[in-house]
Amino acid sequence: MIKFNKPSITEKEKNNVLEAMDGTNILSGDGKFTTKVYQQFEERFGIINMLLTTSGTTALEMASILINLEPGDEVITPSFTFSSTVNAFLLRGAKPVFCDIREDTFNIDENLIEGLITPKTKAIYAVDYAGFPCEMDKINEIANKYGLFVIEDAAQAVGSTYKGRYAGTLTEFGCYSFHETKNYVMGEGGAIVVNEDKYMERAEIIREKGTNRRNVLRGLVDKYTWHDIGSSFLPSDVLAAILSAQMDRYEEIFEKRMNVWNTYYNGLKDLEDKGYLRRPYLPADIEHNAHMFCIVLPSEEKRTHLINKLKEKGIASYICYVPLHSAPYGLKLGYTPEMLPVTEDLAKRILRLPLYVDMTSEDAMYVVDSIKEVLEG
Repeated sequence: MIKFNKPSITEKEKNNVLEAMDGTNILSGDGKFTTKVYQQFEERFGIINMLLTTSGTTALEMASILINLEPGDEVITPSFTFSSTVNAFLLRGAKPVFCDIREDTFNIDENLIEGLITPKTKAIYAVDYAGFPCEMDKINEIANKYGLFVIEDAAQAVGSTYKGRYAGTLTEFGCYSFHETKNYVMGEGGAIVVNEDKYMERAEIIREKGTNRRNVLRGLVDKYTWHDIGSSFLPSDVLAAILSAQMDRYEEIFEKRMNVWNTYYNGLKDLEDKGYLRRPYLPADIEHNAHMFCIVLPSEEKRTHLINKLKEKGIASYICYVPLHSAPYGLKLGYTPEMLPVTEDLAKRILRLPLYVDMTSEDAMYVVDSIKEVLEG
């Protein structure tokens, strides 16, 4: 059986967790492993202002508070994403304005954004789908022209680069996820990257239920008080211990995932040449992190047929998203499938193949051979 996803947990993660619980450390949040994670991200990616959160979802919620979204504001965002992207600003009363996606990368189509801007537009939420960063230079240029915020939903893109710059650092705020389905995991967790210093003090307060508790931990004040709105966005240091071990294994995890990704990419070339499927598009200015491998089938019927046949062979594969604009809640908000034709079409034909750290080349080739057998048979 080849599972769709399986987190890679070694003795290093287990030992870190035991150390986090040995009685000499803060068990809740902002303990020594949280501090170590910040050091690891600074050393590897040059990220200085980062705060761990309880999820990628709450990182996006923090960003929505930091840019002061209010009822009546509009946010331009793709519909081809997880619900967290939109829920984060719906909770502030803002309205999603869905933008269609590109045929090649499945990211927001930057050439359509400007036509969606109105006097109510406050922000653009760009999603780095499958670990491939969006065309951020163009998006930031549009945002600067109209005075908009840009939130980079880099949940899937830790370690990916755009023109040599790391995903999560390409706009005012970047949001990561460390859910067990991501490349680097802490079970449940995420982070917000604050790329402009002026927002960092308030971000710390919002993350600590609206209080300045972090200044108490630093010894700057003797008691903390309520300063702003906020919530309990701070994860346990036990979870940070898992993530710290994952970051110690960064190269190993990256190389193993990339090996599986490249095995798929090379192994499925013949099927693409014959028109049976489409492999991922590789933009020249992007280095991806092998987060997921997607193929595009000629029709929804062929995708369903392939899913079922792979399941018979013990291979788990899944569709990506039901687009938010045509999902039950999107329809309730007044959107219709016809609004985003490219999104609607591709969502019916994209298929995610299994990809995780401990997959072997042999596992990946079994998937490739099984796809060939089904599609060519």
